[in-house]
Amino acid sequence: MSREKVIMLADCQSFYASVEKMEHPEYKDLPLVVAGDPERRSGIILAACPIAKEYGVTTAERIGDALAKCPNLIIVKPRMQLYIDISMVITRIYESYTDLVEPYSIDEQFLDVTGSLHLYGSPEEMAHLIQKRVQLETGIYTRFGIAANKILAKTACDNYAKKNESGKFTLSPANIAETLWTLPIDKMFMVGSRMTRHFNAMGLDTIGKLAATPLEKFKLMMRRKMGKQSDISAELYWRIANGLDDSPVTPGTHQVAPKTVGHMMTLPRDYRKLDEIKVVLLELAELVCQRCRGKGYMGYVVTVGLMGADYDNSSGFNRQMKMDDPSNVTNQVYRAAVQLVSKHWEGHPVRKVGVSLSKLLPDDQYQTSLFDLDREKNMALEKATDALKRKYGDTIILRAASVSPAGQALHRAEKIGGHYK
Repeated sequence: MSREKVIMLADCQSFYASVEKMEHPEYKDLPLVVAGDPERRSGIILAACPIAKEYGVTTAERIGDALAKCPNLIIVKPRMQLYIDISMVITRIYESYTDLVEPYSIDEQFLDVTGSLHLYGSPEEMAHLIQKRVQLETGIYTRFGIAANKILAKTACDNYAKKNESGKFTLSPANIAETLWTLPIDKMFMVGSRMTRHFNAMGLDTIGKLAATPLEKFKLMMRRKMGKQSDISAELYWRIANGLDDSPVTPGTHQVAPKTVGHMMTLPRDYRKLDEIKVVLLELAELVCQRCRGKGYMGYVVTVGLMGADYDNSSGFNRQMKMDDPSNVTNQVYRAAVQLVSKHWEGHPVRKVGVSLSKLLPDDQYQTSLFDLDREKNMALEKATDALKRKYGDTIILRAASVSPAGQALHRAEKIGGHYK
């Protein structure tokens, strides 16, 4: 007879803001937010500390609105590399308690502690030990949702552990009726504002009402509201409402082989000349090929997308072409990208550009070509520049085009995932 699983969802409180407070002890008792661009009052808040939240400050609102609520607000630029480094430290702590740790986001991770729980007592005692150790070693306060599966652990953390003094809550079949099922429908995992409106229109304003609806009846309700293809979604929502989830905690779940490697860049202004667009294409081709080489892949299909800034009158295209041979060499991918733009761009102003490489295969599986005798030399050269960039940073070697007014490589090197390092 198998034991019931014990799954935890560990969440770092106001993660970015908490890291900044640890780095700046002088801000300990002050309201602090991390914002994308503190120099612009229209910048967006990425994280707010608990003190700032007491003033009504929330994530995703504009800095100007937050300052209206809290004039003495401390605004700090994000440092993504620092946050990533501390997140990895916390992951290593979790992994010292169980080898089944699955990152859900930079500040949330699932832990399956079923196999190691007997070493630490009850689930609450084990969570308390981990919580204290993370705080001691990193200064970050963590909250723990505890349950028999990932859906319930996430629900327990978001709706209960984050709101009680201990930062821990166990959601079990014994208390599901007075906990999960009493919550408003918008508190259900994977239910956003759009689905909330649909469920409310069906008379399902609590998770319990959805859970109590027979599945076949709920499928019929969903078909009437969403169309004939909604059966899979209906079963998914019904299972979530009933706290049913068979998915395991899987380390490395986000490390599967990619189908496509791509990158998109939003430009600081409209680009109206082909020469300007070519500079961005070159930078994107270099970035995509560098990522492919790092993962050990090359690809056959190059895709380019251009988009204008006017969303009401959309312009642009998304087109692809297959190269004769697979490649992860920047100049080859760049030439294909330029060919696509030259053929399909109608001259409208461009504000967003994307380049991707697909139909991937391992880069040690290719056929030599009589028409590309320099292939081995070019690949070796690019791998050498990759090594220099890994050691000294992306700006150690730049193409001349990147220091032109159209180039974005220098600015991009200051950021990770669109935010400052």
